[in-house]
Amino acid sequence: MLALVRPVLMLLLMVCSALAMAQRAEPEITVLPLVINGKRTDVVAHIYKPEGEGPFPLVIHSHGRAGAPEDRAKLQYPVPVGHGNYWLRKGVAVVAPVRPGYGETGGDDVEHSGTRWKGATCTTEPDFTRVAVNARRTVVATYEWAQKQPWVRPDRILIQGQSVGGLTTVATAALNLPGVVGTVNFAGGSGGYPEVSPAKSCKPDNLTRTFREFGGQARGPSLWLYAANDQYWGADMPRAWHEAYAAGGSDSTFVMTGTLVNRDGHQLLLHGGRMWSVPLDAFIKKVGLLAP
Repeated sequence: MLALVRPVLMLLLMVCSALAMAQRAEPEITVLPLVINGKRTDVVAHIYKPEGEGPFPLVIHSHGRAGAPEDRAKLQYPVPVGHGNYWLRKGVAVVAPVRPGYGETGGDDVEHSGTRWKGATCTTEPDFTRVAVNARRTVVATYEWAQKQPWVRPDRILIQGQSVGGLTTVATAALNLPGVVGTVNFAGGSGGYPEVSPAKSCKPDNLTRTFREFGGQARGPSLWLYAANDQYWGADMPRAWHEAYAAGGSDSTFVMTGTLVNRDGHQLLLHGGRMWSVPLDAFIKKVGLLAP
């Protein structure tokens, strides 16, 4: 009997998985006419929008940064499709702009920190504040565009990002934009090079100063999510970065998840849904993103 049951269970699992994939929504890809640093810039964006006219709560998502120029040029999904669908299931819209210097948006790279490596030694003093300030201009421009859309609730906006996008989001939180109810930082940082210096980034104390600066300005609640085996930053520096940020007095929660099995923990957003969804669900409720 057991021999008969197992194939049936496997078939059911395959059917359920296929149905789940079939129901997964793909993003609408559009071009946003944004004004960035006083200049009209056409920015490619991925949008996930629930059915109906809205208005809907909105998440503005900031993507990370590949090390090689050719990889930055190949950026296709500024937010993982699965994560876009996580928000859709909650009735939340998502806008994920492809910042200038990346993917189909193209243009000059204005997010280079000045990091240089010689073997496993970082030989420069990178300017991470410059990276964050330049990158957040696209987030602010996207926010200003979103505020004018009839399907967006201007008082229910959450900003989030991954890796350099997480740093970008923290920088944006320092502006205390009206209607932004919370900030989510997935594995935020800059200056990592795990191929030559696993779990230890370039001059991480420089980034501590950057986070302290933004924390002194931010007033809204934030959630910081890192995996214990993040090969870009390691486990210790993210705690130090958060402590520096939290010293500013804002309501900020740090969550160090367990190890992301068989993966670089830096990929927490992409592969660690079961690890981040519980604290994120709690944060969503806390900040009232879904409130009437």
